[in-house]
Amino acid sequence: MNALFPLVATVAAYLLGSLSFAVIVSRVMGLSDPRTYGSKNPGATNVLRSGSKAAAAVTLLFDALKGWLPVVLVRWFGAPYGLEEGTQALVGLAAFAGHLWPVFFRFQGGKGVATALGVLLGVSGWLGLATLLTWIIIAFFFRYSSLASLVAAVFAPFFYLLGSGVAWYSDARIGVAMAVMAVLLAWRHRANIERLIQGKESRLGSGKKG
Repeated sequence: MNALFPLVATVAAYLLGSLSFAVIVSRVMGLSDPRTYGSKNPGATNVLRSGSKAAAAVTLLFDALKGWLPVVLVRWFGAPYGLEEGTQALVGLAAFAGHLWPVFFRFQGGKGVATALGVLLGVSGWLGLATLLTWIIIAFFFRYSSLASLVAAVFAPFFYLLGSGVAWYSDARIGVAMAVMAVLLAWRHRANIERLIQGKESRLGSGKKG
């Protein structure tokens, strides 16, 4: 029976990740569907282009929460059911995959930045804060959300490995899950990478695009 618990936890994490809060929050607040303007990406950065900072903030919060919640539930309560570090890696990756390919929204999801951050915060608060600080520094100096996301994603697995000898514990399966998320996040940002190279990427604070 215990063998079923990791599978159930992973499926539940994927379904939670499939809740596209950029679309949900925009509908509730009477805004345009974020898939119809700007980058057409259902994420907080694109919702910000609607002009509503509140909607973008709520989207960011809930997209992060859906990555954080399954990981911390396994971390706090999973041991008696045989759900430990390996399952943390699975549910974190499943929630992230749900955001990228949401079953409730025709598998057309966002790029996963906020959800990935939530997963990292679930693994370790210090790990999540270090990665978030990296994003803030790059975004502040360069004003590109995509560049900040890519740099933070690359650094996250290294932060995890470095932290394993300090206050965080290290597990190879969690490290592999972070590396997979980084690769998928870079793949979802491939159009942004091309625009960055061409100097055509829109900067943070730009208005709503047609």
